[in-house]
Amino acid sequence: MSRVFEPSERFREAVACFDRANAEDPNVETVDGVSHPKELLYAQRMSDALERFAPDASEVVRLAARCQHIRRWTVSRDSYPQGRDGYRRWRTDLGGFHAETAGGILREIGYEEAAVGRVRALLRKERLKADPEVQLLEDVVCLVFLRHYLAPFAAQHEDEKVVGILRKTWRKMSERGRAAALDLDLAPELRALVTRAVG
Repeated sequence: MSRVFEPSERFREAVACFDRANAEDPNVETVDGVSHPKELLYAQRMSDALERFAPDASEVVRLAARCQHIRRWTVSRDSYPQGRDGYRRWRTDLGGFHAETAGGILREIGYEEAAVGRVRALLRKERLKADPEVQLLEDVVCLVFLRHYLAPFAAQHEDEKVVGILRKTWRKMSERGRAAALDLDLAPELRALVTRAVG
């Protein structure tokens, strides 16, 4: 039987702080006619996906999931050179930025340094494939992408590019994560792209 997570007052305060930060996102996404700050919606989707995929996840993983993209819009891709090298630098810097931002919030709330350091390591994706909790967070990131963001991405790009991204996504996932991905209720055209990518 899975252990039921009982959030502490400190955890609730951390989530509220993360959400207030992400509620400032000027970019919006509309769902069922309602506009939401983009990164706040992403954070909520991450928490929901983690709860479905790993209801016994630790507190630090839950914190990292909620602040995975904290204030992401402030580090613009446009401020980096075009091309693969520029993209990699941007992604690396983003990981550090998210870790620093979340770490500052957690320290203010009173989390001990060990927990702060652990959340920071998770956000930087340190030792992916070797650290089970980093892998868990990455699985959830990939599941959220597939469930919520694959359709708009596929609508904007040629099939070959989409298949290439799906292959990279698949390589990041654990076997359990892949099984969960195959169980997602995707539109037939999206499922066909996933099948091409993993076949």
